[in-house]
Amino acid sequence: MEWAKGYSASYSMRIVNPATWRSAEPLEIVEGSVNRQISALMESADITCRSFPGEIERWIRVYMDARQDNGASAHVAVFTGLATSPEVSYNGRKIEHPLECYSVLKPAEDVLLPRGWYALAGRNGAEVVRDLLSAGPAPVEIDGPAPILSSTIIAEDGESNLSMAHKVLLAMNWRLRISGEGVITICPQASDPSARFGENSADCIETAVVRRLDYFSCPNVFRAAQGDLYAVAVDDDPDSALSTVSRGREIWAEELSPALADESLGTYSRRRLKSLQEVALTAKYTRRYHPDVVCGDLVELNYPRQGLVGLYRVTNQTVDLGYNGRTAEEVAKL
Repeated sequence: MEWAKGYSASYSMRIVNPATWRSAEPLEIVEGSVNRQISALMESADITCRSFPGEIERWIRVYMDARQDNGASAHVAVFTGLATSPEVSYNGRKIEHPLECYSVLKPAEDVLLPRGWYALAGRNGAEVVRDLLSAGPAPVEIDGPAPILSSTIIAEDGESNLSMAHKVLLAMNWRLRISGEGVITICPQASDPSARFGENSADCIETAVVRRLDYFSCPNVFRAAQGDLYAVAVDDDPDSALSTVSRGREIWAEELSPALADESLGTYSRRRLKSLQEVALTAKYTRRYHPDVVCGDLVELNYPRQGLVGLYRVTNQTVDLGYNGRTAEEVAKL
């Protein structure tokens, strides 16, 4: 099915067996939305259903059934997570259960690491993250050979499995990717677009677009310090709009005791400066849902009139569980 073309969508939801990670008995959806972001738990959902078994929590999975006029169709999972229903709404004979739904990363957030815990230098970073995220039932996979930790990462007070996993990922310059089936993949940063949208081909973005250039908050000097050692990266490229040369002033950012993986303090400083400068150009728009695009993925945009041309990283999504799966999306230019 060509997702960039028009389609109609309906939705269904099922309880998930945490032991097998397979869908089981159905639940009737009234309405809802799925929210995604690149930080913290990465996903959540607000869903209303007709009934909900139990008073504590259940693992659930939401499916979309999409159909096009040419007969093409698709059945895809949109969200898998941990749902709870603390309230019940009664209106005459109508009963509705508003669900609060959390990411498959929630179990890892709820477990605190032992005091003094550390990820030892020399360990495979992805394997450390996999072990930390195995606090929950969701499958965890590693995509490709991962960097080795070049320095020991020590847990702080109140450190959870999830917060430590994010620290290790930052040191590796890797990321997490969560599929609609709730499978967690530990993988490198995206380098190729997951989808292409343009005004002449695969045009599925609505006409209202907000484009934002936030140069003011972007640094052009970054210092990383570790003990008595430090490294400073400076953007002094005359062709860079954010450089010290172009702006005529220095804007500093600093990070103390960064975790390193297979790189020097100088390399880390240069990488972090480049990363912090990526947020300069952002855009918001609404488009049709595309199952291959989640937060952290890249999309290639070709909308010259709106000034959106090139590769953009998806930073936020809100998927409305409505007729055509409208997806409000935020992106940042690479």
